[in-house]
Amino acid sequence: MSVSEFVELGPLTRAEGSIHLPGSKSISNRVLLLAALSAGTTTLHNLLDADDTQVMRNALRALGVSVTDHADQTCVVNGCGGVFPVRSADLFMGNAGTAIRPLTAALAMQGGDYRLSGVARMHERPIRDLVDGLRQVGAQITYELQEGYPPIVISAAQIQIKEVVKVRGDVSSQFLTALLMALPLVADQPIRIEVVGELISKPYIDITLKLMARFGVIVACPDSQSFIIPQKTSSVVYESPGSLAVEGDASSASYFLALGAIGKGPLRVLGVGRDSIQGDVAFADALGLMGAKVLSGPDWIEVTGVNNANGRLNGITLDCTAIPDAAMTLAVLALFAEGKTRLNQIASWRVKETDRIAAMAKELRKVGALVEEGADYIEIEAPQTLSGWQVPVEGIDTYDDHRMAMCFSLAAFGPNALKINDPSCVAKTFPSYFTEFNAVVA
Repeated sequence: MSVSEFVELGPLTRAEGSIHLPGSKSISNRVLLLAALSAGTTTLHNLLDADDTQVMRNALRALGVSVTDHADQTCVVNGCGGVFPVRSADLFMGNAGTAIRPLTAALAMQGGDYRLSGVARMHERPIRDLVDGLRQVGAQITYELQEGYPPIVISAAQIQIKEVVKVRGDVSSQFLTALLMALPLVADQPIRIEVVGELISKPYIDITLKLMARFGVIVACPDSQSFIIPQKTSSVVYESPGSLAVEGDASSASYFLALGAIGKGPLRVLGVGRDSIQGDVAFADALGLMGAKVLSGPDWIEVTGVNNANGRLNGITLDCTAIPDAAMTLAVLALFAEGKTRLNQIASWRVKETDRIAAMAKELRKVGALVEEGADYIEIEAPQTLSGWQVPVEGIDTYDDHRMAMCFSLAAFGPNALKINDPSCVAKTFPSYFTEFNAVVA
């Protein structure tokens, strides 16, 4: 294996400093699409510059939308007023779920012909529940290879508004987000969306609703399972807010907050805090449950070691329905906890960039943890002694999954040096991660 194929870290003992977080991926891809669909020009500040957001930008450009990047992480989008100029396109969406799902819904409302495909893993990630929801209003969508999965082909169709559109919520909240963002374009009457079953990752829906409101569409929520899209009053639905600043990425913040706990800190993240609209800021609450010292302000969070006399975190049992991405950080943090850590309600990990439950269990065992996994949970117990920590000669595999690479950087605070394979996979959401990591550790 060449040097370029892995990074060696640790053993590390200290982490302190501060970091300005890159823009939130979830917010960035939502506002890119909303800006493209709106009337007027939108200037987006602190927009994430990473593989997933470049996928969305390139797709919008292919659809005829002017998207101009500037060196200061500013992006200017000239909206198309809800109708994409290009009526036929073949779009490559990489492995960006936050791009392919809402864009699929928006394109199904266009009356054009489009094909969306991605990398091999994207063709294993389900999209059936979204397609089923879109078919309820007359969208014509076919699967090119495997039923229920991309690539998909969207054909021009007459949209027929139904009073109630139903969508499952227990696989991915992105399906509901996609319908919420797209259906206002065709809402000649109010449209009610009803979620069938449990709605996971609800904080991400809150992000969607708050951003839609910034672009002029207010969705009513009479109860936790129902969403009412208002009847449109003109041909133009979304209106540009002029400019919008993207919050720092709360999921990315989790790695540095965890560093502050195991590396004694103080370590402060700038760009998210008490005023954040992202659900993953609740990771700080989970850290507090584990015994970390946590402080926060409107747009910052700081962690300074742990409260316990033995300097170790507490193992916890946690329902992770609301923070599925940040929960991965807790899984590796369990290596530094007293007792077992059990993360429940994480079935969505199975259909992410990789099967994250299986991948996390395998790699944690490599360093000596005792791990039990199930369909929707993982339970981890740290090595009982320093000698119980193992050194995986072949390194930690990352499965082309950015979060696996970033999470396992924390394991370098164990007693041994650690190799992480394919570190460049972090380019999906945080290209400079290892540079930022090395700047705050010793």
